[in-house]
Amino acid sequence: MRDEIRDAAAFGWTIAEPSFDWKTLLANKDREIARLNGVYERILLNNGVKIFRDRASILDPHTVKVGDKHLTAKHILVATGSWPSKPTIPGRELAITSNEAFHLERLPRRALVVGGGYIAVEFASIFHGLGVETTLAYRGARLLRGFDAELGTRLADEMGKKGIAILLETNPVSIRPGLAVEFQNGAQESFDLVLFATGRLPNTAGLGLETVGVKLGADGAVQVDAYSKSSVDSIYAIGDVTNRLNLTPVATAEGMALAKTLFGGQPTSPDHDNVPTAVFSHPNLATVGLSEERARERLGAVDVYKTSFTSLRHTLSQGTEKIFMKLVVEARSQRVVGAHMIGPDAGEIIQGVAIAVKLGATKAQFDATIGIHPTAAEEFVTLREKSA
Repeated sequence: MRDEIRDAAAFGWTIAEPSFDWKTLLANKDREIARLNGVYERILLNNGVKIFRDRASILDPHTVKVGDKHLTAKHILVATGSWPSKPTIPGRELAITSNEAFHLERLPRRALVVGGGYIAVEFASIFHGLGVETTLAYRGARLLRGFDAELGTRLADEMGKKGIAILLETNPVSIRPGLAVEFQNGAQESFDLVLFATGRLPNTAGLGLETVGVKLGADGAVQVDAYSKSSVDSIYAIGDVTNRLNLTPVATAEGMALAKTLFGGQPTSPDHDNVPTAVFSHPNLATVGLSEERARERLGAVDVYKTSFTSLRHTLSQGTEKIFMKLVVEARSQRVVGAHMIGPDAGEIIQGVAIAVKLGATKAQFDATIGIHPTAAEEFVTLREKSA
């Protein structure tokens, strides 16, 4: 939002110096969450679902204890999600996680975000966008491990240009009272807030799963087959608690597949291939399909098409932000197997491109599609030169 206000002046608007009220955002956020929760609850109740609000544990393959009640069922579904984890360093209790970030009484002046994944880059972008002096420290050599390597490198550059201090191959080793942080290279710095975004673990502790014979992974994830069934025939699991592909729409799709399997007479395995995803950093990032690295491992020869340019909006405002787009194409079949983007509305654009990737569209079919001008999205159908 701050960037939009700044850019508006280049389009002729006279804008007063913006101000931000954290408590207004929190109040509106809480109101919207309460509204959504009410919508979901009404849907459940209207479909005859009974809701029990208490701690649950599994006693046997068909019995769940909820508070002081024992409930029996033919099938049990575990969908307890994941929980943030903190590194085991001295002073870890002085830091917060994403769970607490939107319950702060006031914004900090200086914040350290530790991590290099979705949550880390998103919260670093949020804090910086709200005027907080923000540092992002990550132990790895590039952000967003598991994504196309070029995306992580370019996102760090863009976030750095906006004023976020990016410290790669840097990890805190201790936090002292007053939030004085010592890093592994010996550097020390003080902050008003430290947020660990260093991963999430499946939320399976205390559910009684091991007692009834449900196999868990080393990280606590429920081990399931292609149809989301655990090692116990009557117990199933979906979503982050299985640590397969931890995205909300994926958990929804897994639930729908399971409903068809158990109650629709249609054994259905959730499809985890070519799932699009977005990272709501500043700038946005989105991707679908294979990274260049993964495509080379799986398919051998690939053709890569990419571009980096300044949008019309930023040429007028003399901004330095670059849009980046990349297509990964299997050389033999010319099928587009990956599409990646950094830039405004990347998620909106990749959602449409994802349909073509899912359907197995070829590069020639991308080329035959007429672009909408002037848009950033048209670049995906006008890329002609292979990268070296």
